[in-house]
Parts: sequence; C-alpha cells; structure tokens
Amino acid sequence: MHFQLLFIDDHAVVIEGYKSILSFNCDNHTFESHSVYSAQEAYQHLTDATNNTIYQFVFVDYTLPECEELKLFSGEDLIPIIRKHQPQSKIVIITSHTEHFLLFSLYKNHAPDGILIKSDFTANEFLKSFEVISKNETYYSQTMLEALKRIKALDFYLDLLDMKIILLLNQGIKTKNLNDHLPLTTSAIDKRKLKIKQFLGIEKGNDEDIIREAKKRRFI
Repeated sequence: MHFQLLFIDDHAVVIEGYKSILSFNCDNHTFESHSVYSAQEAYQHLTDATNNTIYQFVFVDYTLPECEELKLFSGEDLIPIIRKHQPQSKIVIITSHTEHFLLFSLYKNHAPDGILIKSDFTANEFLKSFEVISKNETYYSQTMLEALKRIKALDFYLDLLDMKIILLLNQGIKTKNLNDHLPLTTSAIDKRKLKIKQFLGIEKGNDEDIIREAKKRRFI
C-alpha cells in the first residue's frame, strides 16, 4: 500500500530517522512524504488551497517553534487545523513530555490516533505503532498508558481546567494572569485552586507548594 505522510518537526534529522525506520516495514508499504519545521509553516501548508495532497498520516512533534500571531504554541494547537483540512488523516503526536496532566489533556481534548513518548519507543515500536494505527486502531506508548491509568482514577475530582491551572502555574504564569489563559473569572480560579490544594493535602500554601506537591506525584 502507498501512503502519503506529513511530518511536522523542527529537526530535519529526526524526520529523516522516522522515514528511514518506516522504510524497513515488513508489508512492502511505500511512502511519499512532505516535511515542515514549525507551527507557522505547518499552518500555511495545511491551509494552502493549492495543495491537493491527501495525507494518510500526519506526525506532529509536540514541541515546535511558536507562532503567537496564529495562537500556535505547540503541536497540540495544530490538531484542530489538521482535522479541518485533512479530516481523513491519522494524527500521531510525538513528544518528550512525560507529565501526566499534559498527556491526559492531549488524550481528553483531542484523542489523537497515536501518542508516542520519545523516551519509550524504539524503531521496532515505531513500526508497530504505524501498523496498528493504519488498521484504524489507536496506539499509545507505555508512559502514555500509565498516565491514562493514573489520571483516569482522579478524573472524578480534578477536571481538565484544574489540571490546566497546575500546568500553567508550573510554566510560571502568575495567578493574577491565569484568566488570560483560561475561560474563568478570577473568583472561579481561586475556588479551583482551593480544591486543588485540598486534593494535594496542602492546608496552607502558595503556588510554589502546589507545584511542589504536583511534581512529587508525577503529575507535572
């Protein structure tokens, strides 16, 4: 079978590695591929009305050069654009991030066809993931499966907005600026932070205490 592939990654040598691995497939698949190296370049390519290529797979690195003008801050922000302009594509997110809240957010918000953690997968696993996903199944590497198992047990208490608050605090966003990143009022954020502290067992503390306890539990 012949596949058209789109790779979105800011490291050309990494893309060449992925292409080389796929060339060793055991089913005599053949490939044509196109590569882009930033979120902005990916957006321009995906929305180009003159581009008639239909991609069966789009591989997206989570960490990409940002494009603030288009509000593209990571590979995650490209997923809705891919789905709009290449609705038939299998979307595979590749990331070095292992933070459980971030991985769960990817799964919950976007449900990509594959999530591969760079520290997990080998060449053989990359090939296996391609074969599984090409058969209309999902493929998540081991760290992703562990994150899903652990966070699903907490989903009844902390929702995605709670998790997003913790992730933003860990990125250095101050409480007074959180409502610039979330569809919440300052009062609603304060109530959620109180719930988060209760969940983490923090009786009295500040944002640094939330971050410290979340890191202890491998949430971030």
